[in-house]
Amino acid sequence: MAPTPVETTAGSDEIAPAGRRRTGSRWWLHVVLTLGLIAMLTPFAWMILGSFKTDAEIRRHPTEFLPREPTLDNFTTLFGRLDFTTFFINSIVVAVFVTVGNIVFCSMVGYALAKLQFRGKKLLFALVLGTLMVPGVVTFVPLFVLTANLGLVNSYPGLILPFLITPLGVFLMRQFMLGLPDELIEAARIDGASEWRIFLRVIMPLCGPAIATLTILTFLASWNNFLWPLVVATTEDMYTLPVALALYSVGQNAARYGLMMAGALVVVVPVLIVFVVLQRHFVQGIALTGIK
Repeated sequence: MAPTPVETTAGSDEIAPAGRRRTGSRWWLHVVLTLGLIAMLTPFAWMILGSFKTDAEIRRHPTEFLPREPTLDNFTTLFGRLDFTTFFINSIVVAVFVTVGNIVFCSMVGYALAKLQFRGKKLLFALVLGTLMVPGVVTFVPLFVLTANLGLVNSYPGLILPFLITPLGVFLMRQFMLGLPDELIEAARIDGASEWRIFLRVIMPLCGPAIATLTILTFLASWNNFLWPLVVATTEDMYTLPVALALYSVGQNAARYGLMMAGALVVVVPVLIVFVVLQRHFVQGIALTGIK
């Protein structure tokens, strides 16, 4: 029997106050999230505004948030007096090759650990997990000695090869591929497809979220890598952006904060572009990976 108008109105009157109570009881959550957002964006805003200030204005006390006399001198120095184009190209080459290498090789190893059966599979995966627990500083010196003995110091291969595959990338791809249906692989094998064809035509098209996540994490780590390029690159023509920014923003007597902030802004822009383009897949990949 259909409810009468009186019954419908009474039900609405009971539901509305409950909804308002739930909304009103969470006002503190919005306040906390807003304060957290402000705390996270303030340093970034300070970096942007500081790049348009002189060093004297940055050091002025009390500090002023907005620049009194905005200037482009920092960017002029960055793009004019310094060989910024070379540093930018070096960073792009290293980050792109490292990212592509991780996508290819981590996906291949992840597929083998997730979907293939072979002797020593569990031991191999345990070794991958074990390397995640080893700090990078422990392997830094042996890795540099190996690179030097191979004659790769001050070269693109020396900057790229040690990071072409990472344990985190293997773990990420393996965990995502565990959730892919085995029936798809079996059907492809029945149709006569090789493992290489299955990997390229069946598995990889389904790994979009995981690939996007790996792309962002790897590109960010390679783009911001400082210590390894500082040691391996011995001449200016092989410097990457973080190394060049750190070396040239420090003068004889004091740090050139305006130049440093302008360079940091330029360094951040490519990372933001990559994240904006892949953010939807990145969030999906983080949500799906690790719960298989």
